[in-house]
Amino acid sequence: MHKLRNTNRDFKLNMDSPLNVLIIGSGGREHALLKACLKSPLVEKAWAAPGNGGMAAEAECKPLDVENPEACVQLAKDLGANLVIVGPEVPLALGVADDLREAGIPAYGPGRDGAVLESSKAACKAFFKKYDIPTADWDTFTETAPALEYLNKFDLPVVVKASGLAAGKGVLICETREEAEAAVRGMLDEGTFGESGQEVVIEEFLTGQEASIMVMVSGDKYVCLAPSQDHKRVGEGDTGLNTGGMGAYAPAAVVNEAIMEIVHKDIIGPTLEGFKAEGIDFRGTLFIGLMISDAGEPKVLEYNVRFGDPECQVLLPLCETDPVQLMWDCANGTLDPEEVKMKDQAAMIVVLAAEGYPGSYPKNDLIKLPESLPEGLSIVHAGTKLDESGQLRSSGGRVLGVVSMAETLEQAAEKAYAVCDAVEWENKYFRRDIGHRQLNS
Repeated sequence: MHKLRNTNRDFKLNMDSPLNVLIIGSGGREHALLKACLKSPLVEKAWAAPGNGGMAAEAECKPLDVENPEACVQLAKDLGANLVIVGPEVPLALGVADDLREAGIPAYGPGRDGAVLESSKAACKAFFKKYDIPTADWDTFTETAPALEYLNKFDLPVVVKASGLAAGKGVLICETREEAEAAVRGMLDEGTFGESGQEVVIEEFLTGQEASIMVMVSGDKYVCLAPSQDHKRVGEGDTGLNTGGMGAYAPAAVVNEAIMEIVHKDIIGPTLEGFKAEGIDFRGTLFIGLMISDAGEPKVLEYNVRFGDPECQVLLPLCETDPVQLMWDCANGTLDPEEVKMKDQAAMIVVLAAEGYPGSYPKNDLIKLPESLPEGLSIVHAGTKLDESGQLRSSGGRVLGVVSMAETLEQAAEKAYAVCDAVEWENKYFRRDIGHRQLNS
């Protein structure tokens, strides 16, 4: 058993004690986190709550309402967990990390004051303005008439966002004035997104390439994982409806050293200074969504406060340093960025979705996975369940993710797609062009 680095006095855990880790969530991100825990020599026991079919085949899963912080804390106590990793954004916004820390249980994930950067797009934009973080021109509205008037400020397309959490569906890119006005009226007058849309953000449409930077933050210290790029559109060539992500790869070459210097200086630095000024003790992942212009100028599209999904699935395997050690150190304020090392490899995930996603799609399909996987390959589960006879069934839109590691992105893609083809499933759908910008450049 490896010894944990010195912890601070907030949490009392014997230095030689093994970690008993509870992972909150049920998607592909959480399965990737579970795999990292099961691989770590620091971890003696790991649970997922509520988990999914794939996770249940590897570890014990516990029933849990993740939107009930009291239940989350009680489960952690009942299990004797001494580290809780919070996967999704909703429990973070509800303050589960605060409640866990109050109970003396280290948690990887920001408190409610940090989580507001994702739970309120209006608050996030105000933070950007206050601390001079580069982003699109914007304003927020709670009344329809001034919002409609503000639309005239922008050329088309224009972006209309529900300020609150909307399960990734609250961002509308409007190609016409009629679409933009309908989006505003739908949110403010008709309750399209319920409480999440009672305040809207209207902002200019930025062009360029998107990229994601996952920053593991522990107070005033941080580590950047490899820059990544995901694919939101359901169709090849980045066409069709937006989804939760059809695949991702890392490292993304579009984020070169010059751009990373700007990110450190003009984005991460001011953000951490802002946290200090606001009294936010951020201990978790700061997800920076970037738009990089053709001139190489990065602007922030949004902040999230947890690992991205599917980006998490390719980033954790690229950590040479044990990612569980990193999460433990972030939770306890003992992160030493100088000791952190990353692998010089490439990783890709291809998401296998149910045909018809993100619209209506069939569920309960029987899935047969390959009996063995080549080295450097793994399959993460996002929308699966085990039926009464123990057979694997589909239960969601994004169902599986094939993760591949290799020396080059080309090799990773070749290996990933061979496994995608080998998965037997009647209504399987996946994009065959993940990483196309970098592979074709």
